[in-house]
Amino acid sequence: MTPAFSVAVYCGSRPGRDPVYEAVAHEVGTWIGAHGGQLVYGGGKSGLMGAVAHSTRAAGGRVVGVIPQSMVVREWANHDCDELHVVDTMHERKQMMADRADAFLALPGGIGTFEEFFEVWAWRQLGFHDKPVGLLNTAGYYQPLMDFMGASVKAGFMSEGQMDLIRTGDAAAPLLKELVQAAGLAPAARTQLI
Repeated sequence: MTPAFSVAVYCGSRPGRDPVYEAVAHEVGTWIGAHGGQLVYGGGKSGLMGAVAHSTRAAGGRVVGVIPQSMVVREWANHDCDELHVVDTMHERKQMMADRADAFLALPGGIGTFEEFFEVWAWRQLGFHDKPVGLLNTAGYYQPLMDFMGASVKAGFMSEGQMDLIRTGDAAAPLLKELVQAAGLAPAARTQLI
């Protein structure tokens, strides 16, 4: 069955210290799967990455992983994906993920998550794509970053229009619903978009 929509999720390869982070990764994956969607993610098996992939499949969704060969060699790959694409570089990984996604969502994570989030946001503002970009502020994790970005606007290095390109929220389901609707897509007929 063709997925109703495809969401690229950026998140940590570690679980984080607070169990709420892993819980929200499971919630995101479950929502995607239960609504007939497809997860596109970095192809890892650990941390929040593994949690969101496992939950998507458990809820009936498809999982597309994209991972560099160097990470497969280190045995970081999740071989339970419906599609696992092994690429040569991080640039290829990010481009394939962007191409396969209808929307983007960043969960808590570290340097890799930050870099992926900022790149798709920058691409959006430069007109390289017109797909919605979301930032899930679980337990206030991204609040200091959001405050800093607001300070950047005040200092004149960014505009309110650039900030408006990001959809933020502290609850998974409403933000996912907003992203899917902003992409002009609908869930599978077997589900309601809640």
